[in-house]
Amino acid sequence: MDALKAEIASKRKALQDDPILSARPTKYMKRGDLERLREQQMAAEAKQRTQSEEPQQVAAKRANTPQASASPAPSNSMRETESPKPAESSYNIPNDEVIRRLRAKGQPIRLFGESDKERRLRLRALELIEEVGHDRLGGQNDFKKALEDVEKSELEKKNGGNKGKKKDDLNDAANSVLDLSLLKTDKDKLYPLIYYALKRTLKEWAEAMDERPDEIKRTAQGKRAAATQVQSAEYLKPLFKTLRSRSLPDDMLTRIAEIVHYMQKREYQKANDSYLRLSIGNAPWPIGVTMVGIHERSAREKISADQVAHVLNDEVSRKYIQSLKRLLTFSQTKYPPADISQLMG
Repeated sequence: MDALKAEIASKRKALQDDPILSARPTKYMKRGDLERLREQQMAAEAKQRTQSEEPQQVAAKRANTPQASASPAPSNSMRETESPKPAESSYNIPNDEVIRRLRAKGQPIRLFGESDKERRLRLRALELIEEVGHDRLGGQNDFKKALEDVEKSELEKKNGGNKGKKKDDLNDAANSVLDLSLLKTDKDKLYPLIYYALKRTLKEWAEAMDERPDEIKRTAQGKRAAATQVQSAEYLKPLFKTLRSRSLPDDMLTRIAEIVHYMQKREYQKANDSYLRLSIGNAPWPIGVTMVGIHERSAREKISADQVAHVLNDEVSRKYIQSLKRLLTFSQTKYPPADISQLMG
């Protein structure tokens, strides 16, 4: 009993000593009212603390005024360099977030002798450059950009003429027919042959666009044809890069070699068949569905790399595979086959 009385007395004393609880008007209060009283008490203490610190700050400023007057006035260049400091303090993000954003942009996470503050400023500069570029090209698709490039090139040709332009001869191997037996003997020799053959066809396509009369170039259809050629040349750049590095998968190398071989022999029907096997494959389910019921499909193990739909791999592959089809169509137009049955549909 004595322990209970002592506990009650201690609780009563704690309530009397607490300034917030002792200031309450009634015996029973809600928790929200208690929190509000506590916040008011904290605000009053913070206000009192700032009022007590103000005289000390004024005294410190007065002590620093003679040094400031004795020092020379800063130049305009110093003022300009010191001006972005508020923006620097406002762009304050954690180091982990800075590292994540720099890695997403493919930039080094720290340069030699770079501090954390300089690294944040470098990230901010990169983001501002991207924002300016996005505002300049925002909402434009690739075809619209290709149309603008065609119009700019036409203006440059009218202003500067054709001076300084000379025809660079490609490799002589581009004129010879690609040998498909190299697929079994030496695949490394196929990469330069495919590279120069596609480059030669792309160059002939560009020359055919330039040789058209001006009245055809100015029409909407003529501009679309030129933009298609520019767009295809842009889409084929990743393929050319892969061919130079000789890192193309074997199944794609085989199909592209067949396309180039039959295109050079003007057997466009067979070239189109190789293109279809490259793009969508010859699997019964090109999307990749292998289990459509409770039982396993027969001959499921036969689904190999030869039946993969490469056009579904990623956007880059889809674009240069589509550009290969455009090159095939142009080659059929420029070099029609002797046998009409070899024409594509």
